[in-house]
Parts: sequence; structure tokens; C-alpha cells
Amino acid sequence: MKYKLTAVTVIMLALMFTAALLQAQTGEGEVNSSDQALREKETAANEAIFSSFLDATIPTRQNRRKIEIETGLAFTGYSDVRIPGDTGDLFSLSEDLKAEVTPAFRFRITQPIGERHNISLLAAPLHVVSKGTIDRDVNFAGEIFAAGTELEGTYWFNSYRLTYRYDIINNFKTEFGIGFTAKIREAGIRLESDTKSAKKTNVGFVPIINFRYDRYLGKNWFLLIEGDALAAPQGRAEDINAGVKYKLNDWAKLKAGYRLLEGGVDNDEVYNFALFNYATIGIELGY
Repeated sequence: MKYKLTAVTVIMLALMFTAALLQAQTGEGEVNSSDQALREKETAANEAIFSSFLDATIPTRQNRRKIEIETGLAFTGYSDVRIPGDTGDLFSLSEDLKAEVTPAFRFRITQPIGERHNISLLAAPLHVVSKGTIDRDVNFAGEIFAAGTELEGTYWFNSYRLTYRYDIINNFKTEFGIGFTAKIREAGIRLESDTKSAKKTNVGFVPIINFRYDRYLGKNWFLLIEGDALAAPQGRAEDINAGVKYKLNDWAKLKAGYRLLEGGVDNDEVYNFALFNYATIGIELGY
């Protein structure tokens, strides 16, 4: 990002304009054709200098391809399960069992199309393990797990997304856009003991609304709020990130923030609602 037109710039332009006026007023009588041609060349050269100078001082956003790599830790807020959704026993992978803090990773590439249109691809896997015992029998996915049995529960939610976003605002200070995300999610829950195991998996398509707000704060700092979110009678899904970015150079920014991943579904086959809190760091590369 470049800097605003400053008072020094205005003064320089005024001095150059005054010099041009003084030059035009020197001499008497009519200007001959050779002098006129010379002055036209000088005017064209000055205009070229002014144009280059203004281009160097007026800040603009560079519309470039971006690669974003993010990592961090995921903490389970809640993870409630009942499978089948109408006849299974409700239990928690975070309260009845103890969920482990999980390393998290995601990768996104964004390709601009013109000044305001963007297409991006995202891969965001998540795999959380919970361990412990439950003080009651649990009917899960057709298996009965006896009270007091040592159990290991595994929750995975791998998300792959294709997003189109249109930037309503796109200037040197602010980018704000809204779009549509087509998400393919590969989800599953497994519960196992030393003697038995049961699981439920699902692969499905979920349409979501996408948004992004990127604001320049000054001195190489940016505020970033972005995400995908949608709610419906069958369930909901939210993946929202808030954080800051710091510009290292023209092609790299460090970023850090907080991410909320929440959602679930309630039907005859599956009842599952979960929330995860992420502490994230990453890098954004533009080229």
C-alpha cells in the first residue's frame, strides 16, 4: 500500500505550476512556432512527471493472487452427540469425555478476476480426539457401550470450499466483499472401547454466505474479519475469523487472530452440534 497525497506534494505541485505561469509570461510579442512547439514538449514532459509522481503517492490496493497458510490450536467448546438422532443416547465428547487440544491447519488460494471479483479454494481439516469414561450406558450407532468403560471418541470435520466473492468496496483503505461458498464437508464421529467400535460418517454439500472485511489501520497494520455463515431449520454452520495482519513487505503479511467454528445438524439420523475455538497464526503471500 502506498501513501496519501501529502502537504509537501501539494506545495511542490503549486511551485511547479507557478513556475510554468512565470515562464509563459516572459518575453514580449507573439510566440513563434518553434517556441510554441518547445513549450508543448515541455508541457507534455511535465504532465508525464506529474502523472508518475501522483501514481507514486496515491495509495492503491494491488489486486494479486493470494496464498494463505494458517495454523494454530483448536479448543473444543462443546460437542454434543446422539446417533441415531431420534433413538440414540445423548452424550458429550467435551464434558462426558475430555477433548484434547488439537493442532489445526488450513490452506487457501485466491485468484482475482478483474478489480472486484475473486475466486478462492480452501482446504480446512479438523480431527479431535476425546478420552475418558461415561457413568451410564451409551447407545451409539447401534452399539451399547457399558457405563465405566474406557472410551475414545474421535470427531473429524474436513471442509473443502469453493468461494466466489464480489468486493463492494475496494480502495486503498478498505476491502469489503460478499459472496457465496459451496462447501463439501467430510464429517464423522467414532466411539470405541477395547472390545467394540461404532461410527457414523457423512459427506455432503452445504451452501454458505461468504464475507470479508479488510481495513488498513496504518503503519503496516490491518484489521481482518472474514468468514462463512448460514443458518437453516435443518442446522447451521459458522466459520468466522477476526484478527490482525502486519505487512512485512510488498508480497508478505503475517497474521494472527481468533477463529470460531460452530454448527451442527438435527435429524432422524444424526444429532450433533459442536463449537471450536481457534488461536491462529499464519502468513498471507501475494504475487
